[in-house]
Amino acid sequence: MNQIAPDPQILELINSLSKSRKDLLNLIMKSLNSAPTFADVLPELENNMLKFLDAQRLTVYQNARDGQEIIAKYKTGQELFEIRLPLSANSIAGYVAVSGTPIRLDNVYDAESLRTIHKTLTFNSQFDKRSGFHSRSMMVVPIKNTAPLLGVLQVINKVNGEAFSDDDMKMAIHLASLLGKKFHEEFEATDSPYDLLIKRGLITKEEIEEFQKRTKKEKVTMSSLLAQEKKIPQEQIAASLASYYQVPFMRYDPNITLPKHLLKNLNMSYLRRQLWVPLAGELNEELLVLIDDPSDFARQMEIQRALPAKKYIFRVGFAEDILQYLGGGGVSSFLHGLAGKLESEDVEEGDRLEDGVDAGEINENESTVIQLVNRLIIDASRAGASDIHVEPGKGKSPSAVRLRIDGICRQALEIPSTHIKAVLSRIKIMARLDIAERRKPQDGKIMVKVNNKPLELRVATIPTVMGESAVMRVLASGSGVSFDNLNLSERNYRELDRLMLTPQGILLVVGPTGSGKTTTLHSVIGRINTPERKIWTAEDPVEITQPGLQQVQIDHKIGFNFAAALRAFLRADPDVILIGEMRDQETAHSGIEASLTGHLVFSTLHTNSAPETVIRLLDLGLDPLNFADALLGILAQRLVRTLCPACKQGYKPQEPEWDRLRRLYGEQYWDELGRKREETTLFQANGCGKCSKTGFKGRTGIHELLVNSKRVTERIANRGTAEEIRKIGMEEGMRTLIQDGVMKVLKGQIDLSQLFRVAVE
Repeated sequence: MNQIAPDPQILELINSLSKSRKDLLNLIMKSLNSAPTFADVLPELENNMLKFLDAQRLTVYQNARDGQEIIAKYKTGQELFEIRLPLSANSIAGYVAVSGTPIRLDNVYDAESLRTIHKTLTFNSQFDKRSGFHSRSMMVVPIKNTAPLLGVLQVINKVNGEAFSDDDMKMAIHLASLLGKKFHEEFEATDSPYDLLIKRGLITKEEIEEFQKRTKKEKVTMSSLLAQEKKIPQEQIAASLASYYQVPFMRYDPNITLPKHLLKNLNMSYLRRQLWVPLAGELNEELLVLIDDPSDFARQMEIQRALPAKKYIFRVGFAEDILQYLGGGGVSSFLHGLAGKLESEDVEEGDRLEDGVDAGEINENESTVIQLVNRLIIDASRAGASDIHVEPGKGKSPSAVRLRIDGICRQALEIPSTHIKAVLSRIKIMARLDIAERRKPQDGKIMVKVNNKPLELRVATIPTVMGESAVMRVLASGSGVSFDNLNLSERNYRELDRLMLTPQGILLVVGPTGSGKTTTLHSVIGRINTPERKIWTAEDPVEITQPGLQQVQIDHKIGFNFAAALRAFLRADPDVILIGEMRDQETAHSGIEASLTGHLVFSTLHTNSAPETVIRLLDLGLDPLNFADALLGILAQRLVRTLCPACKQGYKPQEPEWDRLRRLYGEQYWDELGRKREETTLFQANGCGKCSKTGFKGRTGIHELLVNSKRVTERIANRGTAEEIRKIGMEEGMRTLIQDGVMKVLKGQIDLSQLFRVAVE
């Protein structure tokens, strides 16, 4: 066992001891060093410790390593007995276990002095009554090695009948530190929260130290840095934390519903800042609490004050998981801390008018509102959010901030009602909007840098009956997805690859907002982007940039719309033109004319399916003959959440589910898939650390490609219905969004629940 270096005061006291007491201390250290376990040497050790401390009795409790209690073992004859104490302030040793504070009592029967330490603290006199022993003075000391609790040393009654002195207390603390070293080795505990990762060769000590500096500077968690930058599995990080804190680790479980009766008197913003959450139990009985640092005795005492109970069961968890329970997923605890800080601050006009730093920097000298908005943008970007929603509450109710991640909105933050106007004013300042105008909608843009990478946000403010609301769409600049990674079916890949190489005509990508149309168009453009082609694009906004393209930003404020850009492109010797959206008759007509005069034109529309797009454009007033001649094809698409590849579970489909898949795909087309139920494995969501226990990670596309043909051209020219065009398309090989989704279900990429979120039968 490693020797412990006493602090100077205790060292001076040890040197002043008599030879006999020094010999006793050496015997105690020798026994601890030589014994395989503490239990093996307890009888001999207990006698020497009593003599050393000049005490009548002592009890040594060990942490049960289940986060629930401390246990002392003793023998009476041949029988082994246990004393089990819950972690709570209802007993003296239990209080020391949860507070981490040594206490010295002159008279344990003095109830008033016990209540001055803690209002629920009492002395259980049952043992005295049964044994005839009379307890008087007591020293109770936590047994620790570094921070986590490993046990409690309880010393009772000085031999001469006097109370224990300050020097006696120092000796007890020194003995507890020796026991802490022994327990540390016996429990195979580690020296720091991430020591196990170092021992396993997953990271170096120097890298840990550098990450710790970054957590303070960038206001991020260690677990996120370890997982994202070192690619260390979260299960390994969890094991390292459990090894250090000596309590079980617990991940986020979506099946757990937070107990409302425990939360009704607790402020959610407070819990998010403090990073703990009650998961189960009853007041004044037993409670299960998840916390990110079980060695934080101050917070343990706060928990006991907020939720009194006879017993507390602690579990260690990631800060991100605790926030997810509390509806704060996607943003950091630092951001929740800023929101909580607003509650105690007055609203200052400077919060509304002062222009601040870029979002990539957090300057603690700035006002809290400025820091909060900057941090909100950083956290949303890191979480992969596509939109940030700032929504006012009713009256004095807090305002909500929600993030849309993988197409799903998640509650992320609450802003005090007193400061929501200041936060919205800050957003409007960054977007160069009029902060005095709150009666009508406004649109703007925010350009910032996050980690030295450009980030653009499209801002829309809208007045509501509750107050002004803001939505910021996150437009991360960068290169798009390659064409090969669009996850197209074999037929769609082949046909789209052929159409994009056609010298002239128009190709449309359609779907609702947020369905990935721009990403798909840039993937197609990227495939034909060669030095031989002159490519012009008009977009609002320019989200994805590519070398070799001439990209133009639309500005409606000065009248430079899509139609004006298209007219300008036709005078600039184009081969290929991309128009961000055909939203009016003039733009659509100009696009058709451009495609008929020798140019390849790409554009998008907000329609539900490929056949419906034809009807929509004809309703805009396009000439059916010209449109039929110009059209190459229409690709409709949606984005659907994909099953987490790390945890998805395979299963054999039952007959009813199999019949439903056949019906969705179409009985007349089913045989082309070549699938048999007994040979097919489907997959369902499970949940793990990599997907935040949701079972889903990332999104993929489902597609419907209508290719123009002689029969389709004839139907368009004769103003055929969408159903007539769909029927011809399917006869010629088109498969609907639902059918493409069923194919991806059979491949194990998605499940039906997610398919029906974005497409209808």
